Amino acid sequence: QVQLVESGGGLVQPGGSLRLSCAASGSILRANAMAWYRQAPGKQREFVARITSGGMTNYADSVKGRFTISRDNAKNTVYLQMNSLKPEDTAVYYCNKFPWGPIWGQGTQVTVSS
Repeated sequence: QVQLVESGGGLVQPGGSLRLSCAASGSILRANAMAWYRQAPGKQREFVARITSGGMTNYADSVKGRFTISRDNAKNTVYLQMNSLKPEDTAVYYCNKFPWGPIWGQGTQVTVSS
């Protein structure tokens, strides 16, 4: 059964950092590119970053240079290091395959506010 469990969110001041983690079932992580997505209140879910099984990465323009996606296949975990956070980064963050599949985790709330 596919499982995705996100963690690491919280409240942080502008300019601060957070590291998100996504524990994924082995079957989904080994076979796919993985990605982080986010959904802010009143907005559609949007792509943030992806990493292929070979380690190639892509980022949304809004986070390029500030966020870093990585994966540890041995731990079945995908990470998102977020630096220089801005209020507009406030959202619920989710991980999933890229392109996304039908099963989502509960997400982790990131709030950037002073």
